[in-house]
Amino acid sequence: MSRRSKTFKREVIPDPVYKDVVIAKFVNKMMIQGKKAVAQKLFYAAMDELKGKVAGEEPISIFKKALENCKPSLEVRSRRVGGATYQVPTDVRPSRRLALAMRWMIEYSRARGEKDFAKRLAGEVMDAFNNRGNAIKKREDVHKMAEANKAFSHYNW
Repeated sequence: MSRRSKTFKREVIPDPVYKDVVIAKFVNKMMIQGKKAVAQKLFYAAMDELKGKVAGEEPISIFKKALENCKPSLEVRSRRVGGATYQVPTDVRPSRRLALAMRWMIEYSRARGEKDFAKRLAGEVMDAFNNRGNAIKKREDVHKMAEANKAFSHYNW
């Protein structure tokens, strides 16, 4: 928790090509060692890769739908009650949902086997768009964990 009385969130500038804040946040998460131009180049290459994959769909709408499919609605948080630690299922705030979905997509894109990162990212986005792939599996695992521990939901305060 912040000790300051007023906290604020920095405003993210929309990305230059698609004029979208979500894409700018995604590129910022992709970035390694401050190399934003490299991250942008890789993201736009992945979008070019997606161009002809789904008929009648723009690459950005595919990306947005894939992100939406990856967002978790429940997660477990550790809560210590009387010497015992319980995994308590809680709802996920919208900003955290987006952050988790982006993190998982990037993490599992990096772990894929394609030749370059643009192809890996495009593959992971297509898998998430079609409700399969590792990012979707991660979301399902988080939901299963929350479902298994729903007996402890009364500790949620």
